[in-house]
Amino acid sequence: MAQQPQLQFPKGILPIVFIGIIVLIFISKSTVTLEAGEAGVLWKRFGGGVVTDQPPLGEGFHIVAPWNTVIVYETRQQELTEKMKVLSSNGLDIQLEATAWYQPKWEQLGFLHQTKGTNYLDRVLKPAMRSATRSVVGRYTPEQIYSSKRDAIQEEIFDETKKIVDDQYIQLNDVLVRDVTLPIAIKDAIERKLSQEQTSLEYKFKLEIAQKEAEKQRIEAQGKADANKILSASLTDKILQDKGIEATLKLSQSANSKVVVVGGSDGLPLILGNN
Repeated sequence: MAQQPQLQFPKGILPIVFIGIIVLIFISKSTVTLEAGEAGVLWKRFGGGVVTDQPPLGEGFHIVAPWNTVIVYETRQQELTEKMKVLSSNGLDIQLEATAWYQPKWEQLGFLHQTKGTNYLDRVLKPAMRSATRSVVGRYTPEQIYSSKRDAIQEEIFDETKKIVDDQYIQLNDVLVRDVTLPIAIKDAIERKLSQEQTSLEYKFKLEIAQKEAEKQRIEAQGKADANKILSASLTDKILQDKGIEATLKLSQSANSKVVVVGGSDGLPLILGNN
């Protein structure tokens, strides 16, 4: 039985293939591509570790030494939502849900990685936000938290959280209080009180309207009384006689009137109709 011929590579091909594989590995380790909204922190194995004296790597294609490492961070605005149990000023448990909008400070990304690392959210922002929320809510009553003071509480949580994270290379953009949950009994009591206050305000408004209307009528009546008083004072007997005579003459000149005019005992004309 004849033997099958064996395939043999040329003597110089194996070293070339080996070198090619090494080159491919070298190239793959020496390039990094950063997508939109990303930045890279360079860590040099033989050059002092994290690079903090230069800006981070921006978006796009970069060539780095294969023994160095690029740590990728998202630099877009991100969202953190926390549900917390906090105490009001009178010691009642309140469930509060708040959302923070944040992003790492781009120009200080090297310091952030060196001091906090990629899990800076758990190491810095979450504890800061929880601490600020507990501190702020502890100044208010459940009624204030539930109704009138939510905007003020939201602003204070933002201010206090920002003070903490500003020095930690994190940029806090806003804090939103999304939900406040009170014990059912407290919530019902607050809603009843608010309803009663609303009813009281409506009654007070109606009472003010009625008082204004009464005052308006009083002023109008007083004005009419003053006018009549002035008119009465100006109507002398002579004026009344003249007015009576004038009216009688006009009536006597009417084509449809049949009257007899004689002198009255008070000096005014006496009008007799045809009836």
